[in-house]
Amino acid sequence: MTGWVICWNEAVSETRTELTTLQGLLGHEFRDIALLNLALTHPSALTRGRKGRGDYERLEFVGDRVLGLLISEWLFETYAKADVGRIASRYNELVRRETLAEVALEIGLDRCLIMADSERGTGGATKPAILADACEAVIAALYLEGGLECARGFVRNLWHDRVAGLKQAPRDPKTAVQELAHAQGAEPPVYTVIATDGPDHAPIFTIEAVCVLGTATAKGPSKKEAERNAARLLLQQIQGS
Repeated sequence: MTGWVICWNEAVSETRTELTTLQGLLGHEFRDIALLNLALTHPSALTRGRKGRGDYERLEFVGDRVLGLLISEWLFETYAKADVGRIASRYNELVRRETLAEVALEIGLDRCLIMADSERGTGGATKPAILADACEAVIAALYLEGGLECARGFVRNLWHDRVAGLKQAPRDPKTAVQELAHAQGAEPPVYTVIATDGPDHAPIFTIEAVCVLGTATAKGPSKKEAERNAARLLLQQIQGS
């Protein structure tokens, strides 16, 4: 047990310099550094019955909701004349896993994550799903310590160019695939859930999209998001063929 505690302390110590840099990028110096460490702790770091220390999953649950609120209000303000469909397509683009992973890499979360050597050795620190979850956990930590305004400042800073770049609302990939299939005289894709993974509070759905024009499989934190991701891949296949 003692050996494990030493490993834990070493893992935290190695990230201390990175944490200082990270807080500068977050625009907030944590009074409770343990809260930030918690947001950076992958479940794989919790071994030998030390689950009491916690990992980022509970914070990620909160951060997902905080981010959703902040992006929703921002889009409502910015695109005052857009209908709900166009707002929704922009929203989906801004909160999807890939976007969160990009933000996480921009602020160096991959260098700060606390995880088991086995997980890091298989590229865990750069996996989009892990980076996205950690990013949401950090947003939750900012919210819990500094309030909504603190979290809003971070989101508005890191998402500014992304929001500004969405003057034209992205086309919903499911609609685009359906229209393309119709134009070629084919039936629209059928979307099927082929797997559900992850904890109950944050499931990951795997969806398979199938039509005569091709087949694609993708994951997402909701069935709708997984379907959109599968449609996006299917669209890329069809247009690239």
